[in-house]
Amino acid sequence: MTHRSDQRNNAELRPIHIQRPFPTAAPGSLVISAGETVVLCTASVVEQLPSWKQDDTSGWLTAEYRMLPASTSPRSNRSDRPDGRATEIQRLIGRSLRAVVDLEAVGPRTIYVDCDVLKADGGTRTLSITGAFIAVVEVLHANCELLANPEKLPIRDSVAAISVGIVDGQPMLDLCYAEDFAAEVDMNIIMTGGGRFIELQGTGEEATFSEHELHDMLRLAKLGITHLIDLQKETLGDLWPL
Repeated sequence: MTHRSDQRNNAELRPIHIQRPFPTAAPGSLVISAGETVVLCTASVVEQLPSWKQDDTSGWLTAEYRMLPASTSPRSNRSDRPDGRATEIQRLIGRSLRAVVDLEAVGPRTIYVDCDVLKADGGTRTLSITGAFIAVVEVLHANCELLANPEKLPIRDSVAAISVGIVDGQPMLDLCYAEDFAAEVDMNIIMTGGGRFIELQGTGEEATFSEHELHDMLRLAKLGITHLIDLQKETLGDLWPL
């Protein structure tokens, strides 16, 4: 087994902590951390659809993602517009959440999800998805009287995400930045609580990987996501929609 700087075994998540609620004006808000990575996730409902969807009766869910200037060292520059990486990540967050939300039942309104990285040490996109699901459930509860069926939240399934990779020839779960930087292969896996895949993002970093190694990484991801969904359920308590 490869030695990891934080003494975890290869199949172990970083310590996950969730501070909820977090004091913002958004009905759904929390700070979620995995090791040294910290993300503020909020969700809000606006009684308006995007211009391209104005004549539709179903709702919409969209996400924005930013890394705050002091989330990395050295400090990054602040920008009003997302760069290419941030655009790709916020689209991933939106796709992942739309896969489990019944937008027809949401009705003609928009759910806005904001994920702001307070500190980055690898896994910011996956942690954002995991935390954002909790925020979406909260905001739907807070606005349940607006829904087509106030007695049932429009949630088909839960969703969580995790990174996996191969480092020094060994499959590892939940890579920190140093491990991600050194990985021969890295993947981001997004799954539902029912065990179905939403998205797999994987690449060999100047390397290749075998079908056996792929299965090893998927096995680790499933273990990690199962634990993350248990944490989501524990965090939401009576608000758990499934």
